Amino acid sequence: MQVDTPGMTMDETEDKTSKPRRRGIYLLPNLFTTGTLFAGFYGIVASIDGHFQPAAIAIFVAGLLDGMDGRLARLTNTESEFGKQYDSLADMVAFGMAPAIIVYQWGLKALGEYGWAWGKLGWLAAFLYAVAAALRLARFNVTAKTADRRFFEGLPSPSAAGLVASMVWVASGLGVGGLPTLAVVMALTILAGALMVSRLAYWSFKGLSPRGRVSFAYVLIIPLIFVLIAIDPPRVLFFLASTYALSGIVIALWRRWRRQSGRLRRSERSLPDE
Repeated sequence: MQVDTPGMTMDETEDKTSKPRRRGIYLLPNLFTTGTLFAGFYGIVASIDGHFQPAAIAIFVAGLLDGMDGRLARLTNTESEFGKQYDSLADMVAFGMAPAIIVYQWGLKALGEYGWAWGKLGWLAAFLYAVAAALRLARFNVTAKTADRRFFEGLPSPSAAGLVASMVWVASGLGVGGLPTLAVVMALTILAGALMVSRLAYWSFKGLSPRGRVSFAYVLIIPLIFVLIAIDPPRVLFFLASTYALSGIVIALWRRWRRQSGRLRRSERSLPDE
C-alpha cells in the first residue's frame, strides 16, 4: 500500500525516502586525530632539520592523542566509520612513517659512511619498519571486531613507535655513534617491525576501566611510573617500551610451557598402573 504525501508528487516522495542518510563527521574526536597526524608530521620535519629529541617527543605526544580520540568518541557516542578510517591513516603517518624517517635521519643514513652495503641496509631497515606498520594497521582494521579484546595480535604500532623514538631520544642525548651502535639501532628497528606483524599476544589493558575495581597495587604503580618518567624521560620510556615489546615473547613462552606441562600431565595420567 502506498501513501502519498500531501503537497508532494510521487517522484519527490520516492526520492526523499530512498535518499541515504548523510554520514556524520564529528568534530571533537577528529580534532584529536588531527593532533596525532600533526605530531607525526612535526616529528618528520624536526628530524629532517636535525632536531631529534623534539622529534622523538612528538611521537609520544601522538601516542597520547591517539589513545584519547577513540575513548572520547565512545564516551560521547560519536563513533563513525569516517573516524575509524581517519584514525588509521593518521596512525600510519605518526607511528609508521614518522619513526622510520626519524631513525633513518638520526643514524641509519650514517651507515652509508661505512660502505655501500651498510647504507642500503640502513634505508631498507627503515622501509621494512614502515611496511610492517602498514600491515599491522591493516590487519587490526580487518580483525578488530572478532579479536579478543584482552590482547593485541602483534606489537601495537604506537608501542613500536615509542620503542624506536625513545631509542633515538636516548642515543641522541648520549651522543653515541659508530658502526656497532648503528648496527644495534638497525637491528632493533627491524625487530620492532617484526614484532608488529608477528602473531604474539600483547596485553591490551582494555580490561582496566576507570569505573571498574582495581587492586591497590595499581594505585601505587601508576603514580610511581609518572614520577620515574619525570626524573629521566628518555631512559624510563625506553625501558618501558622495551619491557612491553618483550612481554609478548614472554607470554608466548609461558603459554607454550603451560601446553607442554598439560600434555605431560595428561600422558602421565594415561599410563597404566604397575
